[in-house]
Amino acid sequence: MTTDPTTDPATRTPPEATAGEFAERLMGAALSAMEVLSVHLGDRLGWYRALAGHGPASAAELTARAGGHERYAREWLEQQAAAGILSVGEDGRFALPRGAAEVLTDESSLDYLAPLARMTAATAAQTPALLDAYRDGGGVSWAAFGTDMREAQAEMNRPWFERALPGALAGVADLDASLRRPGARLVDVGCGGGWSTIALARAYPQAVVEGVDIDGPSIELAARNAERAGLDVAFRHEEAESLPAGVYDAVFAFECLHDMPRPVGALAAARRALRPGGAVVVMDEAAAESFTAPADETERLLYGFSLLICLPDGMSHKPSAGTGTVMRPDTLRRYATEAGFRDVEILPIEDFGFWRFYRLLP
Repeated sequence: MTTDPTTDPATRTPPEATAGEFAERLMGAALSAMEVLSVHLGDRLGWYRALAGHGPASAAELTARAGGHERYAREWLEQQAAAGILSVGEDGRFALPRGAAEVLTDESSLDYLAPLARMTAATAAQTPALLDAYRDGGGVSWAAFGTDMREAQAEMNRPWFERALPGALAGVADLDASLRRPGARLVDVGCGGGWSTIALARAYPQAVVEGVDIDGPSIELAARNAERAGLDVAFRHEEAESLPAGVYDAVFAFECLHDMPRPVGALAAARRALRPGGAVVVMDEAAAESFTAPADETERLLYGFSLLICLPDGMSHKPSAGTGTVMRPDTLRRYATEAGFRDVEILPIEDFGFWRFYRLLP
């Protein structure tokens, strides 16, 4: 997902760029933002799924299949074709190409990104609250971002947990062996919609797997997802710092530590919760070792998430470490040391989205 910032059009404007050059860049960014929001409309209205499932359509045919107002559908179809997302045939009917259909409708694909548009829309809806937070040092809580944000994150991560996580953990032989022991107890803190917990339960059927999260609606969503998956997984609405001592063989924290207002306290609780020989596994964004500018595409994406979602969420609780999405390896090592861990290693798990896996040893 990375690009060379010297050749990426979105960062090609140097500090000495003319006004016209920078205006061109900003215009391109605005166009991209509008197209992302148009994707959100098509996703939420079910129009992409109607095209993917039933083939080309006119505005009248599309609304007959999926609902909506024909005049708006016509404008949306034309805009999508103008943007190169849809194709249009000689008969004037619009079609969703196969590659775009996978990205926009296939919930099992590692390339599924429709939830990213939903996340962007949920962020935009909180712009007034974000402005207030930036002015006074407050925050915007996960609860304030609402259902679209909560479900978008869960759905965007789901394919990676379901399809890639079991193989990733199996590739770390000693960790995999400990998780496979009959009766091993695993807990997934910050479990969100529960797909990481469900993936663990499927991969290690002889283990007892639990999920905890501070967000009540996320726990309800996780419980529903596990029930539909036919799995007996216990989910609890509680903070990571409330974990019982000496109970677990492994504590997992998937893409959540950087959101926590008290990451050191959460890690210290995770360390206390371990049985002898246990370990804490943290999956978090693969931020670069140090700040550079201009940065590659991944780093820019992480800063975008941090500015608009993760840092305001973390700052909504007081006191807060104010970590943000761009949690560099040295920051995690410092948190782990302060929490009493003796060592942190980066696990040999590669090509797993834009995430990195750490094992913290007590």
